[in-house]
Amino acid sequence: MPAAPCPMDPGQMETTLRRMAADLVAQLKPQEEVVLLGIRSRGLPLAERLATLLRTTTGAQVPVGALDITLYRDDLTEMVGSPIVRPTEIPFTLKDRTVILVDDVLYTGRTVRSALDALLDHGRPHRVMLLVLADRSGRELPIQADFAGVRVEVPPGHRVAVRLREIDGVDGITVEAC
Repeated sequence: MPAAPCPMDPGQMETTLRRMAADLVAQLKPQEEVVLLGIRSRGLPLAERLATLLRTTTGAQVPVGALDITLYRDDLTEMVGSPIVRPTEIPFTLKDRTVILVDDVLYTGRTVRSALDALLDHGRPHRVMLLVLADRSGRELPIQADFAGVRVEVPPGHRVAVRLREIDGVDGITVEAC
C-alpha cells in the first residue's frame, strides 16, 4: 500500500477499518478459528471495532482479548517511575487458533516483539498475524504488518498520533512534532 497523507479524519478512519475487516475476511480460510488480541491500550478498542465489523458483515462472533506487554518491554529497566501494568485478558484458548494481534501504530517493531513474547506465555496458536491502523518507517526489528490501514511518511522528529473515541473522545490520525 502506498504512503498516504495524514491527517485521517473520523470518516476516513471508519472507511479504513471497514476495508481492513474485508481484507481480513478475504485472507482467512472459512474453517479458521480466529481471535483478535488488542495490544493495550489503543489496540484493544480497534480489535473490538473490528470484531463488530466482522460480526456485521459475516455473522461470525470473533472473540476479543486484551494483551498487556508492559512487563515484556526491552526498555523496562530504563523507564522512570513504576510502570502501569494493566490486565491481560484472554478468556479463550489460543491453541490451534489464528491470532490477529491488533495495534494502532507499527514503528520500531519492539512493541510487537514484546507482544509475541507475552502471547506465547498464554499458549501456542496455529498462526499469528499483525494488523495495524498506521504503519510508519523506522523499524529496528524485522517485523512487518500483515494488514495495515495506512502507511505514513513521518519526517524526523515527528510521531504518528492515533486518537480513538473510546479513549480520547474523537477519532483521527495526525503527524505531530515530538
